[in-house]
Amino acid sequence: MLIGHSSLILFITGAVILLVVPGPAVTYVVSRSVGHGRAAGLVSVMGIVAGTLCHVVAAALWISALLASSAVAFQFVKYLGAAYLVYLGIKTLRRNDGQLLDADAAETRLIRIFGQGLLVNLLNPKTALFFLAFLPQFVDPRADTSPSKSCNWESCLP
Repeated sequence: MLIGHSSLILFITGAVILLVVPGPAVTYVVSRSVGHGRAAGLVSVMGIVAGTLCHVVAAALWISALLASSAVAFQFVKYLGAAYLVYLGIKTLRRNDGQLLDADAAETRLIRIFGQGLLVNLLNPKTALFFLAFLPQFVDPRADTSPSKSCNWESCLP
């Protein structure tokens, strides 16, 4: 077993608490869903998931550890994320009602909504905190994580 039962229960409990507390990603998805409909909401979720995958890759390549070791770099990313959300909010507030309800506005382009979701999650301090501070507590650095050990290829064969 890779992780003990007590550690697994602690990890699941902590992860659920982090997931239940809404953050910038939830706010972004809800605002896109309400403002632009179901398709925009789903595309924004895909952008958020792509941002999470970038965090996973960064953690696997130890880029996250480098970011965590520099308080200035971490604060920069955190404030950059906050500034981006403020920018999106001000941009929305400055529009008139006709622009907000116009389904053909450039803002509703799904690729743009995907990119915004990606950026929101890349700059999300809650996601960064999960991968920088929470997850490493449950990883055993001495464990052999080579693909041959973590995947039993014989069980995949008929």
